[in-house]
Amino acid sequence: MTIFSEGSVDAVVIGAGHAGCEAALALARTGLKTVMLTLNPDSIGFMPCNPSVGGTAKGHLVREIDALGGEMGLNADRCALQYRMLNEGKGAAVQSLRAQVDKNKYHTEMKRVLEHTANLRIVQGEAAEILAEDGRVVGVKTTYGGVFSCRAAIVATGVYLNAQTITGEVVSDSGPNGFSRATALTRNLIDLGFRIRRFKTGTPARLDGRTVDRSALEVQSGEMTFPFSFLNQNVPAEQTPCYLGWTNEATHRVILDNLDRAPLYNGQISSTGPRYCPSIETKVVRFSDKPRHQLFLEPEGADTTEVYVQGLSTSLPHDLQKEMYRTVKGLEHCDIVRYAYAIEYDCIDALGLFPTLESKCVEGLYTAGQINGTSGYEEAAAQGLMAGLNASLKLRGLPPLVLRRDEAYIGVLIDDLVTKGTDEPYRMMTSRAEFRLSLRQDNADMRLTEYGHACGLVSEERYMVYRNRMKVRDSVMAALNERAEQGIADMVVRKHGDPPLSMGVSYADLIRRGIALSEIAEAFDILHEVPKDVLLSCETEIKYEGYLKRAEAEAEKARRMEGKPLPPDLDYAQIKGLRLEAREKLNKIKPLSLGQAERISGVSPADIAVLMIYLSLN
Repeated sequence: MTIFSEGSVDAVVIGAGHAGCEAALALARTGLKTVMLTLNPDSIGFMPCNPSVGGTAKGHLVREIDALGGEMGLNADRCALQYRMLNEGKGAAVQSLRAQVDKNKYHTEMKRVLEHTANLRIVQGEAAEILAEDGRVVGVKTTYGGVFSCRAAIVATGVYLNAQTITGEVVSDSGPNGFSRATALTRNLIDLGFRIRRFKTGTPARLDGRTVDRSALEVQSGEMTFPFSFLNQNVPAEQTPCYLGWTNEATHRVILDNLDRAPLYNGQISSTGPRYCPSIETKVVRFSDKPRHQLFLEPEGADTTEVYVQGLSTSLPHDLQKEMYRTVKGLEHCDIVRYAYAIEYDCIDALGLFPTLESKCVEGLYTAGQINGTSGYEEAAAQGLMAGLNASLKLRGLPPLVLRRDEAYIGVLIDDLVTKGTDEPYRMMTSRAEFRLSLRQDNADMRLTEYGHACGLVSEERYMVYRNRMKVRDSVMAALNERAEQGIADMVVRKHGDPPLSMGVSYADLIRRGIALSEIAEAFDILHEVPKDVLLSCETEIKYEGYLKRAEAEAEKARRMEGKPLPPDLDYAQIKGLRLEAREKLNKIKPLSLGQAERISGVSPADIAVLMIYLSLN
C-alpha cells in the first residue's frame, strides 16, 4: 500500500455520529483546522435507534449542550415532530424534555451545518491507526494509506468497531442499519494502552404505518412546552401524535416458548447489554409476574410511513418477530419494513481517561460517546462536545474545562465514567445527580453559558440572547418580590382553603404557600409575555429556596475536597494505612483530587482520612 500525505490539520475526529458531530463543531468553531473522518457521509448524525432526542435526564444533557454552544438542541428543534415534558406531575428537578424528531431530516440538517462550518473538512474513510511519537498524537492513518498530520485526535466511533448485528441464527459483520463496520482501529487502540471490552445494544422493528390499526391504540399527543435551544422561544402548535399499546399473554408466550432460538438466552450473545433499555425477551423473563409491557409507536419521519416500536427491542429470528408483533392489539396485520436486531461492538474502559476525556496513555488523544461505554445520543453528544472543546483548549494553550458534579449533568456523566467506570452500557438518569435540584433543565444557561463563552464556543449572538434572558429573569424575580394586591391575594388563598390574610404578602410569598406561579399570573394578570422556562426557573428558585441553600452548602464541601489535589504520580501502595483494595483502585485510576478519590468505588471514608493525613504531612 502506498502511504501518502493528506495534509496537516490541528485535529482529526474519527466518527460522525452524535459525539463526532459535536466534537468536530467544537474544534472548528473555536478556530482549529479540523478533519472529520467518516465511514459514510450518509451516516452523519444518523439515529440508528429511536427517532427522538431527550428524555429523563437526557433532556437536561441536551439543554446543557446548547448552553455551552453545541448543536444538538438546535438541530432537534429544527426537526421536531412532537414535544412532551416527562415527569411533569413531579418536582422540577426530574422534569425532562423529550421530542420525537424526523430521523432523515435530523441527519440532513446536521450534515448541512457541518458542511457549511468554516475550518471543517469531511472525508470518507476508515481510520486504521492513530500515530503517536514520544507519547503524543502526531497523525491519523486511514486504511487507504492517507496520513493526516495532526496534534489531537478524537475517537468517536460509536457502535461501529468490529460491529456484528445479530438476528436469531443470523450474525452479520455489519454496523447499524446495514452500514459498514470499522475493523482496523481496535488493534491499534490496544497497542496504545486501552483496555477493550465488548458491549451490546439493540433496536426494535420498524413497521409500515399503513398496516397499523391506530384506532386500537391510545393517542399520545404533543404538548406546548419550551424547546431545547435557548435560542428558540416556541414549539410548533401542530405536532404529530404517537400511540401507546401493550403486549399481552400471547406476546409473552411466543417469547417464552422459543427461548432456545433467542440469542440472548441460547448463548449466542455473551456481551453486556444495557440494563435500563432491555429487550422484550429480557423484560418478559425478568419480570415474569407482569401480564403486559408498554410500547409506543413513534413516527420515523414526516416523509415516511415507517414507525418505530419503542419497548419491543428484540434479536429474535425474523419469523418469530413477525409472529410476536402481530399478537399486539392494533398490530394484528402489521408488515415489518426493517426487522429488529442486536448489535455487539468494541468499546474501551473509560477509567483510562482523564476528566477532560483525554487518554492517560497518549497525550492529545481523546475518546467520546459509545466507545466510552455509554448508550444514547445525548450522552454521546455531551462527551463529544467536551472532548472537542478540551482538545481545542489544549491546542490553544488554555486551561481545560472540567465541569463539576454540582455544575452539570455533563459533569456527573463524565465523572461517573472516569472515576467509577461502567461494566454495562451507561445511561444518564436524574438519580445519578446528587445535586439534581440545582441542575435543572430550566437553568442550564445560567450554569454553563459563561463557560462556553469564555472558551470561545458560545457565539456573540448566543451570548447576547443569554444576557437578555438573564435581564428578563432578574426583572421577574424583582416583580415577584413586590406586594400583591390584598383583595386578589385573599381570593387566591381562600380558593386553596386557607383563611384570609392578616397582612400583606408578595407574589413570592404566595409561591411559598404552594400556589403555582401560573395560577398567580392568571389571577393578577401579570408575566404573560415571559418565556415558560424563565417562569419555571424563578418559581423553582423561590419554592425550593431552603433546599437549594442546603444543596449549595453540600456543594461547597465537595468543592473544598476537589480543591485538594493529589500528585498524578503518587504510588498509593507505599502509603501506610490504606486498605489493599483502596491501594489497587487508587493506583489504577490515579485520581486528580481528594474529591475524585472519595467517589471511587472501594475507597472508604477511613481511606480518605489516611490520604488527608498523608497530604498534610507531605
